[in-house]
Amino acid sequence: MANTNTLKHRRNFLQSSLTLGALSLSPFSHGQHSKHSQHIPSQATAIPLNQVRLLPSPYLKALTANQAYLLRLDTDRFLHNYHRFAGLAVKGKIYGGWESDTIAGEGLGHYLSALALMFAQTGEMEFKSRIDYIITELARVQKAHGDGYMGGFMRKRRDGSIVDGKEIFAEMLQGEIRSAGFDLNGCWVPFYNWHKLMAGLLDAHQLASNAQALQLLIGLAGYIDRFFQGINDEQLQLILNCEHGGINESFAELYARTGDRRWLALALRLYHQKVLKPLEQERDELANIHANTQIPKLIGLARLYEVHGQSAHANAAKYFWQRVTQHHSYVIGGHGDREYFFEADTIAKHLTEQTCEACCSYNMLKLTRHLYSWQPDAAYFDYYERTHLNHILAHQDPKTGMFTYMTPLMSGVPRAYSSEENDFWCCVLSGMESHAKHGDSIYWHHQDSLLINLYIPSKLDWRQQGLQLEMQTAYPYQDEIIFSVQQAARRKKLNLAFRIPAWAKNYQISVNGKPISSQLEKNYLVIQKEWRKGDVVKLVLPMALRMENAQGSTNVAAILLGPMVLAADLGSNEAAYDGIAPALVGKDILSAFSSIQSSAAHYQSKGIGRPHDLQFKPFYAQYTRRSAVYFSIYDDAAWQQAEAEVRREQARLHELSLRAVDVMHLGEMQAERDHQLEADISYPVVYRGKNGRDARTGGFFSFTMKVQPGPLILQATYSGEEKNRDFTITVDDVEIAHIVLNGNKAGEFIEQEYLIPESLSQGKEKIRVRFNPKNGKTAGPVFGCRLYKAPVNTSS
Repeated sequence: MANTNTLKHRRNFLQSSLTLGALSLSPFSHGQHSKHSQHIPSQATAIPLNQVRLLPSPYLKALTANQAYLLRLDTDRFLHNYHRFAGLAVKGKIYGGWESDTIAGEGLGHYLSALALMFAQTGEMEFKSRIDYIITELARVQKAHGDGYMGGFMRKRRDGSIVDGKEIFAEMLQGEIRSAGFDLNGCWVPFYNWHKLMAGLLDAHQLASNAQALQLLIGLAGYIDRFFQGINDEQLQLILNCEHGGINESFAELYARTGDRRWLALALRLYHQKVLKPLEQERDELANIHANTQIPKLIGLARLYEVHGQSAHANAAKYFWQRVTQHHSYVIGGHGDREYFFEADTIAKHLTEQTCEACCSYNMLKLTRHLYSWQPDAAYFDYYERTHLNHILAHQDPKTGMFTYMTPLMSGVPRAYSSEENDFWCCVLSGMESHAKHGDSIYWHHQDSLLINLYIPSKLDWRQQGLQLEMQTAYPYQDEIIFSVQQAARRKKLNLAFRIPAWAKNYQISVNGKPISSQLEKNYLVIQKEWRKGDVVKLVLPMALRMENAQGSTNVAAILLGPMVLAADLGSNEAAYDGIAPALVGKDILSAFSSIQSSAAHYQSKGIGRPHDLQFKPFYAQYTRRSAVYFSIYDDAAWQQAEAEVRREQARLHELSLRAVDVMHLGEMQAERDHQLEADISYPVVYRGKNGRDARTGGFFSFTMKVQPGPLILQATYSGEEKNRDFTITVDDVEIAHIVLNGNKAGEFIEQEYLIPESLSQGKEKIRVRFNPKNGKTAGPVFGCRLYKAPVNTSS
């Protein structure tokens, strides 16, 4: 439990000092807020998961699929490196994918959290048994180390050997710190890894009542704290340049549970100035920085505010949330292209196959919960519902329980799902958590008030007030939501507050069949009465189709029904899609839609689809279908001109795609790992929204690319204004090009092509491409490479 004095300080501070301003959350705001609220509390707390049980719905289906997957996984395989590096006998073969890379060990922390959440959500004892076993094994690991250490991550030495990651800390204490975006002294994001383990221990302690988990965490925290005591402030900022998750949040939470100010001091010190300072000063400098790396830092500031009360922390967290939701988010609630933020209000320029990393939405929903708890307002949950329904549910295929990394919004691009045992990307691991807690934000409370924020079929046991409630609905496919009181143990008036979404017009509410007239308070309808068993509330939220423009665009839009994003069905993932991105043409787009099956939110366009009309269905549920979410909107004259241009460009891209063999997105974490990047004195760069990589004097960077028989062409992209760059390109140590860049095309990117002799690829599956700077010069930056089959000469 949190320290009592800390919570008292937080309440007083909220009431007297927090002036974060009213929300302006288009498309999530109602346009105006009631000036006064008699019944909406000034703060709120989510009803604990163990007091909520889900009823049949798509959310329960997702939870059930995840439940089965968690039980198919093997605890000893996640523990493999923990046992190994503690000198203990391993009990299971290490998992593949990321768990076999230098980030190994992250999975155990997420898995602990998922087990704890699923235990709280379902009450199934098998999940607690697994938690207790893991904690027992980690106690053996910590005892074997003897200094509080626990870790499963590995370190790649300069000679290429893979060893226990623990050795990097002694090295850094000697002043040798090599920090990049995702690599720290040869180890992939070790502090991010620890944050996940610490979060898992905290969840095991809170949700599964495992007291030993907290003691193990205190031991690990002591090891980390002793390390940072030997690091000066300049070195600390260098270390924090490497992704470190929300480790500041873990130490803030540890302080809240123990009252030990040692942990608060470290939480405050773990402040990444480069990212957080501009946000405190309300400056949006998010473009071209890795999105999910930043969100946990803001969650950490939010938790620090709650336990320590610095308004600057709260203001930064809220400003960040507002900028992301209003200026950087797609219609499904996610954000980011190739994992990175881009310039505000440029959504329409970033409809790619690499949009919406699932971890980003997982973390944004966490941040939303913090901000809502400080000042309840329905607008927060307009965003939460949008993202939870359209992105988080789309993130998992409920038939298999597997997860996506990205949720592509480029028309016709299918979702790609994980495998059972050989991926364990971050989005698989956060997915285990997301789909273990679909009941954690439906109901919120404070004293005599219950706020109902998500309309998900469920049973509530509000033990604090002796009220049991059941919610039955087919929302958002239907507009009626029925609440029935199953038990009312106390004779007292209670406030039930029902969220009215921003899109909802002509809503209705009745109690026991009698209509109720109620003024909106912070966008809630509030009913105050002495509730009795058998009371029934019916809320009706009529839904109509509407269009929503992409942020920053007036002619690119998506179609929604209530909170649900609809998408054109472009066919099965199994069938190839080579059509152009569909468009909608007409003066009154919405009037040209007709319902095929209203209970399934299934519609047909008539006369407005280009190149043909389309059927629309809920986006999230098109798990194995290709779809289109965003559409360019034209009148007839504009379409004729656009169609000719689009067809020319599509023909060019199609011709290239037919010849495409492989693509390398330099400067991007996953692409560089997938292509076995090797580099020295080489750095990722970002310029004009493009990610790339350079190599300085004495360095290099190289990567593998797939090849096919026949002559090949390597295409590299450079900035058109780079000057005095001099470097070579080799393929398997054979030089194929000598490049000198003395740019005169400011503001442009240029593409250059290099023929790869057939002899260099013959009989091979892969080649290694290497960029080598000349002495005193720089190679690149290179903003991506593509490998094509050489075009067939048809002139003869």
